Amino acid sequence: MISDSVRAIWCRELQRDDIALDDDFFALGGQSVIMVKIQGAFLEELGAEVPMDQMFLNPTVAAVSAYIESLGVPAP
Repeated sequence: MISDSVRAIWCRELQRDDIALDDDFFALGGQSVIMVKIQGAFLEELGAEVPMDQMFLNPTVAAVSAYIESLGVPAP
């Protein structure tokens, strides 16, 4: 599932292992430098380009996963 991959990327980049699907990126301590790293990981690992505005509009694992799925990206 894409959400599993998104969660793994967030856990790695935010250096946490307890991220839930509905946790807010910013409440977890996310900031712009980490966001750029996550965007790069989405592109490299999932083949999905997620613009910065979409990261702000979709600040949870569940929401950004749904956005990525809407792009037609196949699940890893």
